[in-house]
Amino acid sequence: MPNVNIQTAVKRITEPKVGENGYTGFHPGKVEVFKAGSQPAGADVKPLTSDIQLEHDVQVIARDGARLYMDVYRPVEWQEKVPAILSWSPYGKKYSALDMLPMTIWHSCVKRSDLSGLEKFEGLDPATWCPKGYAIISVDARGAGNNDGHIGVLGSQEAEDGYDVVEAVAKLPWCNGRVGMAGNSYLAISQWFIAAQQPPSLKAIAPWEGLSDLYREQFWQVALRPQRFVDMLMLKFCSRGGAFSMDNFDLITKEILRGHSGSGVEDFAEMYRRSPTINSFWKDKRVDFTKIKCPTYIRGSDVSGLHNMGSIRAWLEIPHDQKWIQWGSYQEWFELYSVPESEHYLTAFFDRYLRNADNGWEEKTPKVRWDVLQFGDRKPIQDIVLKDYPVPDTEYRQLFLSENGKFSSSTPDNTQTLSYNSETKESFVEFTYTFPEASRLLGLPKTILYMSCDAQDDFVVYVLLRKKDKDGNNLMHLNFPIEASPIKSMAEIDQKSTHSVNTHMGQLGILRASQRAIDPARSIHPQFPFHPHDKQEKVTPGTVVKLEIGIWAMGVDYDPGESLSFSISGKKQTAAEFTAWSAPRPDHEMNHGLHKVYLGGEYPSSLIIPYIGKP
Repeated sequence: MPNVNIQTAVKRITEPKVGENGYTGFHPGKVEVFKAGSQPAGADVKPLTSDIQLEHDVQVIARDGARLYMDVYRPVEWQEKVPAILSWSPYGKKYSALDMLPMTIWHSCVKRSDLSGLEKFEGLDPATWCPKGYAIISVDARGAGNNDGHIGVLGSQEAEDGYDVVEAVAKLPWCNGRVGMAGNSYLAISQWFIAAQQPPSLKAIAPWEGLSDLYREQFWQVALRPQRFVDMLMLKFCSRGGAFSMDNFDLITKEILRGHSGSGVEDFAEMYRRSPTINSFWKDKRVDFTKIKCPTYIRGSDVSGLHNMGSIRAWLEIPHDQKWIQWGSYQEWFELYSVPESEHYLTAFFDRYLRNADNGWEEKTPKVRWDVLQFGDRKPIQDIVLKDYPVPDTEYRQLFLSENGKFSSSTPDNTQTLSYNSETKESFVEFTYTFPEASRLLGLPKTILYMSCDAQDDFVVYVLLRKKDKDGNNLMHLNFPIEASPIKSMAEIDQKSTHSVNTHMGQLGILRASQRAIDPARSIHPQFPFHPHDKQEKVTPGTVVKLEIGIWAMGVDYDPGESLSFSISGKKQTAAEFTAWSAPRPDHEMNHGLHKVYLGGEYPSSLIIPYIGKP
């Protein structure tokens, strides 16, 4: 049974409408065949190379009697039974990447000819996988489309539904009894939860870019283009570090999620109002990785502002050795749909575990592969094979905040106080470290800060690591190969075209001062403290408190003379966010007044960086 013992608030959603978000109507029992050479989604998309049969709205009855529906794409000419790969989300069974990506800047550099339009957004394309002898199944989550119930975003209810669907699919007459799951973002996160239920027929998962804790991490974010929604909209729900933000999760509710007349989606803003600290609702949104037993092919990246630490935690906590992690350097949709090596490795992985192919996957595939960012116009260094992660023998260098915005190797003797206006992102304090020799930072950074606020009894701190060139200019990383983008140099990107989809500034850390408590026994690493977030310990105005803030995983190379920038502020310094679709947060949650940073003497504020040697 679901692990939530309190009533969940639900926000109503709109009913599906034919012609919107790929919806074609409700057609149980309908079967159609797309012929080889056809292009069902238009003349400029990828043509089919074999006949594909689509069974619309195939029903599965969940254990509580709820009716769930899925679209089944499978090869027509395959004589033997085939394995199935599930794509699971509440976005709509036929909501494709062709529907979504045009709303993102530069279409996320994914060409229409890379897609058939049969793919569920963020899932595998039947046009690619059916000719290989796989069935691709697009599942609507509970409450979405024509399914019974309401949308419970991840957690144990959706996981139990996933278990039931996996086992139902495995028993279908055309299936060989072996089921996998694949996809990005929501389609990755759902894999964690479903695999932790240990359905016997789930033989392998490939969660590419999936967070693992909706309270401590972030839900999702998308930078959208003006054609449909205005200039830039960031879609995500977030309570990272105890700092809650809807950031237009309401937009995704209004524009993408669809369900029957009595359906709705969990109302996160209301649930946070009821309990801003961890309760059974929020606990249910955290994956227990120790329960995942099937082979797992993980992908993550520095450039994801939401999935980064979910992938790291999965690698560290999944308790078996049939796991692989590959750390990329490009945006997740581009890597899934437009990088040929992605298809190659996924095919080898699923052939091994869904077909029992003796293809040498275990012997040929390194357990840990990493991309390291260079920033600016320099391409990332890709596919570095590591012994493990974090890298054995990493030197965690402690840099102490010092005077004149510099770092020192020991804490200064004299105490100094710096401050910034917490109500504007233009105000921050910054420290820089210039590398005397070529250096590679790869792993988990952390900061220890001593801070106070005179204006209120709680405050939120944002820290950001950025790279500077030899002249002290901030650099950005392009989240696509430059040859796939419409630009020739990063110098062409202005503020208007700086979105989270196409650029990466650096790694972020967030913490609410009242939720600073740490449980070392639950920390995945000394460099990434676990905050229980189960109570608030208010801070008497003017009182100095110690804040230990984990910063998300990084992999960056520095040349001699290049610098690491470390900034502290009361607002996020990353790409601007548009909040027109969400109500403002209550005033008591917002930062006010000056934040003071103490360094030197009895306040050894520092930054600890993961140095692994020269590149």
